[in-house]
Amino acid sequence: MNTNPLRLRAARLLAGLALPAVVLVSLSLHASAQIADADAYVIVIREHKFTPDRLELPAGKKFKLIVRNLDATPEEFESVKLNREKVVPGGGEIVLFLGPLQPGSYDFFGEFHAETAKGEIIVK
Repeated sequence: MNTNPLRLRAARLLAGLALPAVVLVSLSLHASAQIADADAYVIVIREHKFTPDRLELPAGKKFKLIVRNLDATPEEFESVKLNREKVVPGGGEIVLFLGPLQPGSYDFFGEFHAETAKGEIIVK
């Protein structure tokens, strides 16, 4: 039997990588399925204001929040209660995955224009 040490080492390396790769693909598919199950809601930033400035969402469900900035300047979506803080570039958008949330009020604001960019998510 002709055993090449380099081939044996390569085979062991590939075998060692196979299981982690399968686990990563499995986790990826599971995460994608969870994301696909999430309801999507859109908030638009226009003239330094959030529209709608109030969203009512069901308790106990995961959801995807898309924040689109139609202004030319950046704005920040920030919420202490949601533990989120993310800059939305001018003309861009961000996606946040949230929940499931308990019933209550979750306020958010735009840090760059806090006097006008305000909103609230009501979870029932």
